[in-house]
Amino acid sequence: MSQPESRPAWLLLVHQLPPRPTNLRVKTWRRLQALGAIALKNSVYVLPNSDPCREDFEWITSEIQAMRGEATVFAADSIDTFTNDEVIAAFRQAREADYAALERDADALSAAGAKRGARPPARQRLARGARQVKERLTALDATAFFPPPNRDAAASAVARVERLAEGAAPVAAGGPDRLDPTRFQKRLWVTRPRPGIDRLSSAWLIRRFIDPKARFAFADTPPTSGSAVPFDMYGVEFSHTALGCTFETLAGRFGLASAPVQRIAHIVHDLDLKEARYGAPEAPALAQLVDGLRLMHDDDAELLEDGIGIFEAFYRAFAAGGDAGTQRRRLRPRARRT
Repeated sequence: MSQPESRPAWLLLVHQLPPRPTNLRVKTWRRLQALGAIALKNSVYVLPNSDPCREDFEWITSEIQAMRGEATVFAADSIDTFTNDEVIAAFRQAREADYAALERDADALSAAGAKRGARPPARQRLARGARQVKERLTALDATAFFPPPNRDAAASAVARVERLAEGAAPVAAGGPDRLDPTRFQKRLWVTRPRPGIDRLSSAWLIRRFIDPKARFAFADTPPTSGSAVPFDMYGVEFSHTALGCTFETLAGRFGLASAPVQRIAHIVHDLDLKEARYGAPEAPALAQLVDGLRLMHDDDAELLEDGIGIFEAFYRAFAAGGDAGTQRRRLRPRARRT
């Protein structure tokens, strides 16, 4: 049997921005920085060639084109005069300063927390700071495709803050006003083609708890008129926000906070945002199920409906009470006495 061809090593984004608006260049640069992309040449950015990275680049491409700019994404095994080792070194160097800054900030928190004592306000500040540096570490790890040598030192500094903050009072997080599901009945919900983990789970959440008669359609850009509701699209209300991924945004805006929904939210969060915040044991299996569905279905509507079924199954299993091991123990027959 012949071996499958390996995919090219790199994805390149080549773009040209219009002179107006003047803030577009800075906005695009910040977006590319957030993805972990590095600039090897003027207006040429590179990421490792993976499906999530391609989706990230395609998303930015659509943004640039919507602003009347030009952008193209293509794959390459090599990049002109750069060797692969040089590209990897550039990735590491780009993240090294970020990890160093994180280590300094975490060490400063530890020093301040040790001095302030155990009064409630000080404990709350320390807990807030610990959460913030942990989130920064998680975000950095998600874009450190080739971690620099000082990554472990930064992680150790963050762990020290977390240990110091153990038992600190939780800090309440404010959120946007809660929405009434009755305003969103029998709607057409529109999202991007080829749905993945966040869009499949969000569609399930919509139909299960928000709009039982929801219909779904797919488009590259959000609808501009009518009663259609876009979700998990750039620049819309129901997408990635401070609440998290689209699933978390929908759950937060509509007040869906049951234990089974929260368990699914944790899984979707880690898989969609490429984090390990919650470490749910079901996450790897669900990721493979979604990948398999995308390979099975060329039709996005069929893919979405099967995905909704999978999340309904997870929800019912979680609502029934317990993990897979508990369920297996419940179903194991008792030995007969002879």
